[in-house]
Amino acid sequence: MGRTYAGILGSLAFALVAARCVIAGSGLEASVLAASASLFVFAAAGYVAGRAAEFLIRDSVRTQFQRAMADWNQKTQTSKTQTKSTT
Repeated sequence: MGRTYAGILGSLAFALVAARCVIAGSGLEASVLAASASLFVFAAAGYVAGRAAEFLIRDSVRTQFQRAMADWNQKTQTSKTQTKSTT
């Protein structure tokens, strides 16, 4: 997820800054330098945001799965106990 977010945010930042520089009439070197700098900054921010999102999603899914397995295990143990009691 981090690489995906980095690619999207970096490319978007590059395109927006390049368009802004074209509209403003900036020189080619200054435009490419500003667009490249924004690409790297926003790619880094996107990578960090993507990794954080991936961690939070995995943690949430893991917690839900463990809770469901504990409930299922408790339910199985309860039904086994009730079956032994009736026989």
